[in-house]
Amino acid sequence: MHNALWNDDAGGFHPASAPDFLPDKRLKEVQLRRLRAVIGRAYEHVELFRTRMRERKLTPESIQGLADIARLPFMIKTDLRDTYPFGLFASPMSDIVRLHASSGTTGKPIVVAYTQEDLKVWAEVMTRTFASCGLHRGDILQNAFGYGLFTGGLGAHYGAETLGATVIPISGGNTDRQIMVMRDFGVTALCATPSYFTYLIERAADLGADLRDMPLKVGVFGAEPWSDAMRARIEEAAGIKAYDIYGLSEIIGPGVASECEAQDGLHVFEDHFYPEIIDPESGAVLPDGEEGELVITTLSKKAMPVIRYRTRDITRIIPEPCSCGRSIRRIRRIGRRSDDMIILRGVNVYPSQVEAALLAVEGTLPHYQIILTREQGLDQMTVEVEVTPEVFSDEVRAMEEVRARLGQAIERIIGIRVTLRLVEPRSIERSQGKAKRVIDRRGD
Repeated sequence: MHNALWNDDAGGFHPASAPDFLPDKRLKEVQLRRLRAVIGRAYEHVELFRTRMRERKLTPESIQGLADIARLPFMIKTDLRDTYPFGLFASPMSDIVRLHASSGTTGKPIVVAYTQEDLKVWAEVMTRTFASCGLHRGDILQNAFGYGLFTGGLGAHYGAETLGATVIPISGGNTDRQIMVMRDFGVTALCATPSYFTYLIERAADLGADLRDMPLKVGVFGAEPWSDAMRARIEEAAGIKAYDIYGLSEIIGPGVASECEAQDGLHVFEDHFYPEIIDPESGAVLPDGEEGELVITTLSKKAMPVIRYRTRDITRIIPEPCSCGRSIRRIRRIGRRSDDMIILRGVNVYPSQVEAALLAVEGTLPHYQIILTREQGLDQMTVEVEVTPEVFSDEVRAMEEVRARLGQAIERIIGIRVTLRLVEPRSIERSQGKAKRVIDRRGD
């Protein structure tokens, strides 16, 4: 990886970003070479992959071009759980220098492994992530992603250090201290989940602090879907540029894709992660520009190669070139997942659709919950949304007007009516990590 030197312009082009601008022909050469190598490694060392290849009468030599990737078997999340803990490792434990894992709250955790080479790649793609968001040596970055087994904290940490930024490893939680450090240390950039940052904005106001008066200029947000309406609220309230980043623990962690300063889609670092879009039902590969499920293949992961992993995230590849000049392709922001879909009275509903409707109505706050219940055999949806103090303390008529506008906005987007409950500010529990938007009580 190319690091910036002490005498490079602190605000200029970072050498680590060079692969973002590779000519298409050269990029495809790199991708194919790495794809064939990683398939050979997985075939030799990972029993599950080898078995599935043999079932399809395939060998590593079957892959002669990038289009042949469509012949390979998919991987899904249950594969990682079924082989717990080390069944997908392609390296001996003596070569593995770090393990991360999911929380395992819904079953066995997903364990991911890294060699020293993998960690260098991770630091590289996170350096490219921060560089694409306009950060550079001299920035002071407050890292409020969680440390520990979660990949977010350490992934961002080493990338920012490699960039040359000053890193404050504060992790999540302890919100009052977050605000104090942000102010006293002259923080210019912050990493967090977008839902936690909205709480930081709210709590700062309680303490008499205005983030717009601080040096903070950039927010790097990920780990959960968030809408353009949420971005607009955050940027206006904090006076910052809010960037979306994307990653999965199963692949590497954060660092798979990132917005650039154009904020018009996320560039996939496709010299390390090969993206495909498939039809979620048939599994057929879709052309660039069509919406479907994102599938990712690691092209350089050594400890744990992941081939054609079905992310369940719904997006599309943007075929047009980006105004920033990068040649690596972009995906549209992840607004929904195929597995967070709510089927309500035969209608497919996504939480992101509800969020977009709520935040389009003046008088609402970016804090809400969707509660699902079953009454007399019929599924019901209640949306609780906080409203501003002015709306909540106003006369009943004003509350009803906001409720009516919200009901119309939601019905216009999802096509059905739901029950709306307007609640006072701070009545919905705040999250210090990923927000829990949906509460399903249909089995109670």
